[in-house]
Amino acid sequence: MLFYIRCVDKPGHLHVRKANRDAHLAYVKDGYADKIVAAGPTLDPDLEGMNGSVFIIELEDMAAAETMTANDPYAKAGLFESVVIRPFKKVF
Repeated sequence: MLFYIRCVDKPGHLHVRKANRDAHLAYVKDGYADKIVAAGPTLDPDLEGMNGSVFIIELEDMAAAETMTANDPYAKAGLFESVVIRPFKKVF
């Protein structure tokens, strides 16, 4: 099943994102690379700063999506203000 995952960073926490980026990328690459349809950071209007993350990812169920998100080094570091996980239907 596909899921859309949207994580919004807490304001003023770019330093937390930068400090945990290598661990986040390793976590995603090592555990989920073959399941990702699309993933990447959302950007500030100036296109310079990152302020969140988006995944479209194939996972078994909602519990797997919640586990994936909760175990992300970004989440463990307290980066996210909010996380939204929704089932997703690819049309195009």
